[in-house]
Amino acid sequence: MVYWLLFSLLILLFGLWLLRRGQALYVHTGLPAGEIVYNDTGAWEKVERTLINRQYGLIGKPDYLVQVTEKGRSFTVPVEVKSAKRPPTPHAGHILQLGTYCLLVEAVYQQTPPYGLLHYADATLRIRFTQALRQDVIAAADAIRRDQQARNVKRSHNELGRCRACGYQQGCGDQKLLP
Repeated sequence: MVYWLLFSLLILLFGLWLLRRGQALYVHTGLPAGEIVYNDTGAWEKVERTLINRQYGLIGKPDYLVQVTEKGRSFTVPVEVKSAKRPPTPHAGHILQLGTYCLLVEAVYQQTPPYGLLHYADATLRIRFTQALRQDVIAAADAIRRDQQARNVKRSHNELGRCRACGYQQGCGDQKLLP
């Protein structure tokens, strides 16, 4: 009888430990409390659907979309996961990427998210989806489309690592950072 009681207590304690461990892992993902409605991280099932915003000619696959309820209001929030530690200030490209996902959510779910989340290895940042960010995303997309039609496009960075990993090195000519 005592053994069954001890065994039951041990199972209960192990179950509580698993529950707390699961909660800690969920917090570490940077996801807000809510239902995950889209996932393109390969962690569960593969998401085949690409999100499209035809008005602005945007297409993409956010890492996560989470249905969140705050202050009685329900909306969908994009979450972009970065494996690196948080930089002192978020890279402009990361913010533009998240802003693009906000525009995709707007088109697909017919609702404008008030913010998106940038999750780094050591921090999660809430980035407001403002009118200024909307305009920056649209301007960047227009600039990319213009550059795709141009015969020569100037290199936009001075990062040797990016050049090393780039598949377009042969097109850089004298702008190439590599010897």
